Amino acid sequence: MRALLRIALATLGLGLGLAAHALDIPYLTGRITDNAELLSAATQQQLGALLAAHERKTGNQVAVLTIRSLAGENLEEFANRVFNAWGLGQKGKNNGVLLLIAPAERKLRIEVGYGLEGTLTDLQSGRIIRNVITPAFKDGDFDKGVSDGVRAIVAVLEGQAIAEAQSPPPAARTSHDSFFNGPDLPLAERILIGAFIFGIIGLFTFVGLMTPGMGWFLYVFLIPFWAMFPIVVLGTTITLYVFFTYLIGFPVAKLLISRTPWYEKAKTDLRTKGRARVGGFVIGGGSGSSSWSSGSSGGGFSGGGGSSGGGGSSGSW
Repeated sequence: MRALLRIALATLGLGLGLAAHALDIPYLTGRITDNAELLSAATQQQLGALLAAHERKTGNQVAVLTIRSLAGENLEEFANRVFNAWGLGQKGKNNGVLLLIAPAERKLRIEVGYGLEGTLTDLQSGRIIRNVITPAFKDGDFDKGVSDGVRAIVAVLEGQAIAEAQSPPPAARTSHDSFFNGPDLPLAERILIGAFIFGIIGLFTFVGLMTPGMGWFLYVFLIPFWAMFPIVVLGTTITLYVFFTYLIGFPVAKLLISRTPWYEKAKTDLRTKGRARVGGFVIGGGSGSSSWSSGSSGGGFSGGGGSSGGGGSSGSW
């Protein structure tokens, strides 16, 4: 019994300690509450007028709060507490938005009321934070970051998708005028994917060149593979050169190889014995087709038939 009492008292003491250290909700002084003193008086005045006009036009309430530090508080939880304590938005419509900034932790959040989550989505909020606000904050320009961020929020709420327009272009977009205009992949991925692709179609191309009988069938069969697969690694322009090299090079190489003595012998052996040895492989022919097997002893391997299946936003600067 005494043990349970000690646990209860300890739990109560911990709860009181956490409550005592909880960050107080700042007093709502206006649409712009700059407790961290990040903004100039001119910026506060301009944004206050902008948000007042927006509220008259739409009924939405947008507020900005800056605090020096979160003092160990969770950003999302504190933003939600402030939002509800301030009662942003009209009752029943829940059409409020809070922009909270804590420079000590270099964190910020756009907290969105239930009624506006369909308009100012988590995705839109994240874009505004990443593409509009934080670039200016990283340069130390809080006036610009907050001003541009608030204007972007208002624009989205009023039906303008400017957050999307302000998104920067991809960092490594490949020029269409470039000779090597393949997909934007790291070099290591290009090498691995290229080894896989060219390993497979290269192997079948080699089989087609060396095999009497079905070689021309493989030549035609591989045309679409040589036309499309290399694009992933080489891009369209180089793939075009590779494709025409295959179209012309395969028949030329096939004709030259077919005149060699070992090719003629393999062709004769296939016709008379049904089998022929080419290098370290044994070709088995029948019914107009050929198959390859290793010249060394031992059987083949195959699988057993298994299968495998394979509101709001926060940020920092």
